[in-house]
Amino acid sequence: MIPIRDTIRSETYPVVNSSIIVVSVLVFLVELSQGQSLDGFIKIYGLVPARYSIPQISAYFTTGQQFLSFLTFMFLHGGFLHLLGNMWFLYIFGDNVEDRLGPFRYLVFYLLCGLASGISHLVINWHSVIPTIGASGAIAGVMGAYFILYPRAKVLTLVPIFIFFQFIELPAFLFLGIWFLFQFLSAAGASAQAGGIAWWAHIGGFVFGIVFLKLFEFLPESGASRKIRKMTRKRTTPRLQVIRPAGLGTDPDLYGLVSITEREALFGTRKLINIPEGFKKRTFFLTIPQGVSEGSKLRLKGLGRQTPEGLQGDLYLKVQIRG
Repeated sequence: MIPIRDTIRSETYPVVNSSIIVVSVLVFLVELSQGQSLDGFIKIYGLVPARYSIPQISAYFTTGQQFLSFLTFMFLHGGFLHLLGNMWFLYIFGDNVEDRLGPFRYLVFYLLCGLASGISHLVINWHSVIPTIGASGAIAGVMGAYFILYPRAKVLTLVPIFIFFQFIELPAFLFLGIWFLFQFLSAAGASAQAGGIAWWAHIGGFVFGIVFLKLFEFLPESGASRKIRKMTRKRTTPRLQVIRPAGLGTDPDLYGLVSITEREALFGTRKLINIPEGFKKRTFFLTIPQGVSEGSKLRLKGLGRQTPEGLQGDLYLKVQIRG
């Protein structure tokens, strides 16, 4: 399953989440520049359990290198697809968690999730000589937090069905629950000494993400973080809006909500409206005139339901202005 987008809009620009993505890409470029020295680079900055469990191996590394690898391993990746997959999941789920925690708490939260995932992998694979790299564990922590914060959000998902691919909107708790179950089953069936994906790091990151979220919600947000929130607050609503209108009984007219900001209400705006209808979708552009106010109603003629007599109802969209 590949997530395409979620339906929860973050109210601020995710400066920390975006910075993590940029840093991860830059570190990957550094990896590509290593050439023949890449294996040694990965062994130094990746997380290798045997470096901590076998004295003959740990003697080759300084104390600083031993501690540093718990941070650096989560910014390394084993290839372009590894990087792309991780950063895409972080892009989908990370902005909303940062929006809830604030930039500073989110940064500490992300790093702690990565650290916890690394320790989980270390304990389960105590004598493994295979380096573990990647942001998967930290991102799993972000997904665990999302699971608690936004269980009813919808995740537009690309699902392979036999040889076909279908776009399906899944509740976040179902998407993330299936993802976690897959990690657990894969971890249970994998050898502790096998190479490849660090399943237990994913599981540890997800579980500790939930735990850390509960702890961080008790910590007050700093004044500097609140200032950054004000500076990064979004001034527009999403250009693409999914609307699920409802009707009253046999009334052919449909009613829904369209969200805009105060700035968009003042100057007017244009939105791409998507109305799901089973496996089909209706998509059209909506022009919102300038000067609309909270509660204004926009009538879209002929976009309602059709009666048995062949009459076509209208669609009424009520304007909701976000502060």
